[in-house]
Amino acid sequence: MKARHWLWAAALVTYAFFYLPLAVVVLFSFNDSQLNAQWVGFTTSWYAKLLHDDEMLGAAANSLLIALLSSTIATVLGAMAGLAMQRYRVRFLPFLVLTPVAMPEILLGVALLLFFRQVLDLTLGLASILIAHVTFSIGFVAVIVRARLSGMDESVFEAARDLGASPWAAFRRVTLPLILPALVAGYLMSFTLSIDDFVITFFVAGVGVTTLPLQIYSMIKVAVTPEVNAVSTLLMAVTLTLVFLASRFAPDVLKAKA
Repeated sequence: MKARHWLWAAALVTYAFFYLPLAVVVLFSFNDSQLNAQWVGFTTSWYAKLLHDDEMLGAAANSLLIALLSSTIATVLGAMAGLAMQRYRVRFLPFLVLTPVAMPEILLGVALLLFFRQVLDLTLGLASILIAHVTFSIGFVAVIVRARLSGMDESVFEAARDLGASPWAAFRRVTLPLILPALVAGYLMSFTLSIDDFVITFFVAGVGVTTLPLQIYSMIKVAVTPEVNAVSTLLMAVTLTLVFLASRFAPDVLKAKA
């Protein structure tokens, strides 16, 4: 019993370490003060102020646009990569697909920056951010799709071909419905990673282009005001909601792998 109590205590301390700072951010987003030095009173004015902050709204629009496009493209390419890795066992394909996932973000950001400027001579902006986000998102989708396929009976797909289905018909009527939970989970995961990415975006954004994480960073260089807490709370709410939705599909993927 003592060992069990110590285990619960360690778990509570660990979760408190992770989540209490988030709770403080949410609490002080309602602080009726220009600074976060102390609690003054309750107000929702900082959320109303965000609705009239053109720079913040523009950064949020950029983040949303990039996240939608990058997660869509990454889901399509990641699904193709996952299918290829599971069915065709292409040599070096897992290495190529999964390297951006395992690579440190700062290293990937520097590598993409050098590639865009020195190799492609590409002007940094929304296009470079989009390409970068697709690059590091493909591997996550591919892993989820491959896990889903690894638990399936390959004879199902062979039976569809034996019954006269073309490769496209077999994919559309058999493979796609079976991997749909993995595709949804991969899409939500890619969207979450894209909308709150800072390190890689910082290197490839260019001058005059900003996203929500970059805008928050520029604000906290002056002072951490309740407005920063408010936008951080909204971003946190979006991220946690997407993670929750993705987890609703993740059990199906894990069950298929088991």
